[in-house]
Amino acid sequence: MKFLDLCKVYIRSGTGGGGCIAFRREKYIEYGGPNGGDGGKGGDVIVEAVDNLNTLIDFRYQQHFFAKNGEAGKGQQRTGADGNDILLKVPTGTEIMDEDQETVLVDLSETGQRVVLAKGGNGGWGNLHFKTATNQAPRRANPGQEGIERTIWLRLKLIADAGLLGLPNAGKSTFLAATSNARPKIADYPFTTLIPNLGVVGVDGGEFVVADIPGLIKGASDGKGLGDLFLGHVERCSVLLHLIDGTSGDPVGDYKTIIGELEAYGGALADKPRVTVLNKVDTLDAEERKFIADEIKAGTGVDVMMMSGATGEGTVDVLRALKVEIEDDKIRQNAPEEQEPWRP
Repeated sequence: MKFLDLCKVYIRSGTGGGGCIAFRREKYIEYGGPNGGDGGKGGDVIVEAVDNLNTLIDFRYQQHFFAKNGEAGKGQQRTGADGNDILLKVPTGTEIMDEDQETVLVDLSETGQRVVLAKGGNGGWGNLHFKTATNQAPRRANPGQEGIERTIWLRLKLIADAGLLGLPNAGKSTFLAATSNARPKIADYPFTTLIPNLGVVGVDGGEFVVADIPGLIKGASDGKGLGDLFLGHVERCSVLLHLIDGTSGDPVGDYKTIIGELEAYGGALADKPRVTVLNKVDTLDAEERKFIADEIKAGTGVDVMMMSGATGEGTVDVLRALKVEIEDDKIRQNAPEEQEPWRP
C-alpha cells in the first residue's frame, strides 16, 4: 500500500427538495384544500476517524464527494425522501484544514470521532404550510435550501508515543527494526527511508509506539532533501529520540543541524522532551566514546546515552528512558489545570 499523508478533497452536501403545490381532489369533497408535502432534506458530508487505516491513499483516486439531494414533496401531504449522507473514513490522527491549508477545522485525534463537514440543505415547505383563514388555497411553496460546497485538505499526522530524529544514515531504521516487529528498508546510503514507519516496542512489561521519519538535512525547512513535511508525524509524540551517528566526523554539528530544523519548523516541536543518543558505538572503543560524549556535552550542554542499534547494546536503557518520558507526559496531560485562588 502506498503512503499518502496530504490530499485535496472537494465536497458538496445535498440540496433540499422543493415543496409541492397540490390540492386535495376527491369525489364528494367540494373544498379539499391544499395538501402539498414538504421537500426532503439534503444529505450531509460526514468524516469519521477509524483505526484500520494508516494512509490517505484512497483519496488520491477519488477527490470529489457529493451527497444526494433531497426529493421534492408530493401531493397528499407526502414528504420527499431525504438525500443519502456521504461518509468519509480517514485514519485516526487526520487534520482537516480549510482551503488555505492553514485554518484547522477539526483534528480527528481519537478513533470514532465523527464530524459533519457540510450540512445538507433543509427541504422546502409545501403549500399546506401557507394555508390561512384568508388564504385557503395558497399557490405557494418554498424551494429547498442549497447544499454547501467547499474544498478541504486532509493531512495525516501519525499517532505515536516517541518519534525518531536524525540525519540520514543515523541508524533510525536499524533501531526500529531491532526493537520492534517493523521491517523498514535499511541500506548503507542516505534517504533509504522515504515514508514514515511505525513500530510497537516493549520494555519492562509495557509497550509504546515509535515513529521513524525520513532523515533531515541542513536546509530541510527550505525544501532541501525530502523537506520537513514529515515532521508533522512526530508533533503528537510525547518524546523525541535524537540519534547522532557515532562515526560522523562532526557530531556537534550534526546535533545543531537537527535542532535548527526543529526550530525553523516552528510550533512546540523544538520544546518537546528529547532523549539524545550516540548511535553506532559498536565501531568505537571506550576512549573514543568518552571523547565524543565529552565533545557533545561541551558543545551543546546535552548529556548523551550510548547505543548500538546493530548489536543491541544499550537499546534497553534507551527504551526505558523513552518510557519514563512518555509516562511523565501522560501524567501532565491528565493533571487538572491549576486555577487561580479566589480573592474576595
